[in-house]
Amino acid sequence: MAKFSEKGTGIPMEKATADLPTQSMVLLRFSGDVTTKAPPTRRRFLQRLGSNIRDALSSQGIEHRVHRTHDRIFVEFPRNQEEHAVGALGRIFGIQSLAVVEKHSWETLDDLVEIGHSLFAESVRDKTFAVRARRVGDRRAIPFKSEELQRRLGSALLPHARGVSLKHPEAEASLEIMPGEAYFFRKNIPSRGGLPLGCEGRAVALVSGGFDSPVAAWLLMKRGVSLDYVFCNLGGRDHQLETLRVMKVVSDAWSYGTRPHFHAVDFDEVTRDLQEKVTTRYWQVVLKRLMLRTAEMVATERDASAIITGDAVGQVSSQTLQNLAAISPATSLPILRPLVGLNKEEIIRQAREVGTHDLSAKVGEYCAMVPSKPATKATREQMEYEERDLDLSLLERAVSERSVFDLRTLDLDSLERPEIQTSEIPPDAIVLDLRSKAAYQGWHYPDALFLDFHNALRVYAQMEPGRPYVLYCEFGLKSGHLAELMQREGLEARHFAGGLKALMAHAGRQGVDTPSF
Repeated sequence: MAKFSEKGTGIPMEKATADLPTQSMVLLRFSGDVTTKAPPTRRRFLQRLGSNIRDALSSQGIEHRVHRTHDRIFVEFPRNQEEHAVGALGRIFGIQSLAVVEKHSWETLDDLVEIGHSLFAESVRDKTFAVRARRVGDRRAIPFKSEELQRRLGSALLPHARGVSLKHPEAEASLEIMPGEAYFFRKNIPSRGGLPLGCEGRAVALVSGGFDSPVAAWLLMKRGVSLDYVFCNLGGRDHQLETLRVMKVVSDAWSYGTRPHFHAVDFDEVTRDLQEKVTTRYWQVVLKRLMLRTAEMVATERDASAIITGDAVGQVSSQTLQNLAAISPATSLPILRPLVGLNKEEIIRQAREVGTHDLSAKVGEYCAMVPSKPATKATREQMEYEERDLDLSLLERAVSERSVFDLRTLDLDSLERPEIQTSEIPPDAIVLDLRSKAAYQGWHYPDALFLDFHNALRVYAQMEPGRPYVLYCEFGLKSGHLAELMQREGLEARHFAGGLKALMAHAGRQGVDTPSF
């Protein structure tokens, strides 16, 4: 395709080398955040919006043309690609709503009524309906009011319909009128509004793959902020792959016009140092401070101006107001917490809209760093005391050796996945229960040995080779992490996929009594 700019707008357009086949046209309306800006800012935002539209359609392989007036953007594409094009356009921030339209020329009010009657007579037949008409652009050049057109077209359509319902119609006859041309449509599709992605600079988002952090990232994208993602890997390769899947959905579906990168930082040595030198009840608070330092290092390299987290006040122990106050001074960058006042149900509902819910539901919580009696009222002074002996060079090295993935081009299937999962337990396997002593005593798989996770990290290199090991924990993240480490030592280790719930189901099928919860 050859690129050119529409005269007088400065908005790039896409033009095919040959005429497009039978076409569909979509009318895009700008969000209020765009239309209320001063002319120079509005011009910059619309330039960015045009670029994001082109990227959205090009990334879907959709041939297209883009044209803008002062108040609207029009996009044309092959009719057989309408469903995919409308889906992509509906995920572009800065667009308030859109509609698939038919364009017609007009000279008089009678022309509009005649065209509207021919287009809408069948769609309103035996239904209640409403006519929605709006004048756009230079209204002085349109010699009638919108209400007059609505009455005239409504009267023409009424003999075909069951009646008029302005509040809850079963069908709508809608049109936008500009001098000399009008756009007719049956359905107005709400979009997400907000600001065009990329017009408000760059930030980094701390992500874990669960429900919260992808939603937090999405909300800042809606405000025009381009993102990179920082993942502090506590749970090994499985956890990293699960989080990559979640953030690739966000990137592929919502990040048009930008190229987000995923920075995976191995926190294994960092957390071991933390566990050895920090009082147990402060582990979570110090861990969050280390994560903020990690994000700041990446932000500095990526010229990012803020850090985004998925914190919500009081949701977990590290997110009490006092703990958040103790965590925040770990970085000099602004910390943006868009979920701070949301309930978990609201976050989960938003995750469904973003498209990450089902994948996030499969990402287990890495509970090895959650103490039984965590601190809820830490102070900045306590944190400085607890961190006094930490070796921060381990953190700097972990950041410098991180893996970086371009999410938009990443092929997840190409990533090597170590074979560390199993859904069976061989007869000669040594089964290790990595949960707490109390949990082990409450129920464990027959003949399983108790070895809490923290001790397992110390002794796994001395375990007996030549025997198969099967590990399990509450959710599968600790056991997956340890199985990966054991494999690096040459041991034959697998973890039971799905954690305790899946293991108990397997045990039940083997005739083993299991408690009901």
